[in-house]
This record gives sequence, C-alpha cells and structure tokens, in this order.
Amino acid sequence: MEDLEQLTNQLLSFLAVRISPLSANQLKWSQAGTWSCSEVIQHMNAYASHYHPTLLKKMKSEENEQPVPVFVSSPLGASAWKSMRLGNAGNIRRKFKTPKLFNPAKNKLLVRTNFLEECEQHQKVLLTILDQAKKVNLRKVKISWSLSRLIRLRLGDALMFIVYHNRRHQQQLMNILSDPTFPHS
Repeated sequence: MEDLEQLTNQLLSFLAVRISPLSANQLKWSQAGTWSCSEVIQHMNAYASHYHPTLLKKMKSEENEQPVPVFVSSPLGASAWKSMRLGNAGNIRRKFKTPKLFNPAKNKLLVRTNFLEECEQHQKVLLTILDQAKKVNLRKVKISWSLSRLIRLRLGDALMFIVYHNRRHQQQLMNILSDPTFPHS
C-alpha cells in the first residue's frame, strides 16, 4: 500500500509543479492523433469519478472484514494491473483503446474547465482510500471493473489498477511536455 501511496503523492507533486503552471494554450496543445494534457487529465478524472465512490461504498460495507497481512492478486486482477504498469524503462509498453465513456475527445460530458483542480482533489481522495484500505480485507472486497460490470476485481487489484493507470497517464503527460514541438507559452 505504501508504494501506491508514494506513486499517488508523486502524481500530486507532478501536477502542482509541472502541470499547474501551464497556460491554456499549452494544456490544449497536442500532436495530430494524440491527446492534449487537458484530455489526459480529464480522462483520469473520469476514471476517478467512476471508481472512487464505488471503492468508498464497498469498503464501508466491509469494515468488519479483517485485513490480511499479505495480499495475493487473482490471476485476472494481476493481468489487469500488470497491463497498466510501465515497462522497466519507464515507458508505456502497450496502448489501449479508451472506451467512449472515458474518452474526453469523444465524450464531451467529461470536459470541464476546472479539470486540474478536480484531478488534484481526486488524488487526495485516492490517498484517503488507500489509507482506509489498510483496515479491510483486500481479497474479500470486490469491485466491478470499469471495462465490464460482469468482471469484479479484488480491492487490492483494483487499487493497483487505478494507481498504475494514473502513473501511466503521468508518463503520457511527461511525454507531451518533452515533445520538441511543445509550445513554450
């Protein structure tokens, strides 16, 4: 859990130091066929809006479940979060097609003006969720996966999926910022 908290804190710091100072022009800039910084962040917000309320509700309903000292992923859960993890070189190994529900380029309901503040708030809520998760059984609590309501992940797997998903998009933001054609203002 500490690793997940550390990655979430790193994302919060990255947002404050590298993304907050960007101009509106920089936030909207993108190469043809790729997302802008604002679209990446709005995508992350969509996932957080989907998962966070569910996580909080499920953990509250399972408060009496004793935590286990060692979490063991299910084969499906491990496959899900491993697919989100960055490669050894810190690169995005595999690209995925984003469902329309979570794609700000196709779902205009996701587009908000205060997206950066919303993302920072979501990450703070995620830190609270990670802290509360230490008090429940990460194997017994099940969360519906965003890609299919029929598939349920163990709470521990869902938390890893969410944090690694965020880390993956942090790397995507870093790639945008390091593009030689990224505007200076």
